[in-house]
Amino acid sequence: MTDIELTKLAAKAFGDAPDGFSPLTDDGDAFRLAVKLNISPMYGIPSVAVCAYSRGESYATNPYEATRRAIVRAAAEIGKGMK
Repeated sequence: MTDIELTKLAAKAFGDAPDGFSPLTDDGDAFRLAVKLNISPMYGIPSVAVCAYSRGESYATNPYEATRRAIVRAAAEIGKGMK
């Protein structure tokens, strides 16, 4: 799935996503998404995962990017299940 598709599905799960919603690149947007959808990142070495929604994201080079991506992937799975 492309980053654009992930972001669109995450926005769908979020509901009325604000304009400029960029949870893959913006920590604040990712945090708001996680809080609204009750998503809790779990950290292990060397990855971060989110519940049962997604496989781990390696954070060897950038733990912030990996956390945002894990949150967005989980939200996209939620968005996929919505009609």
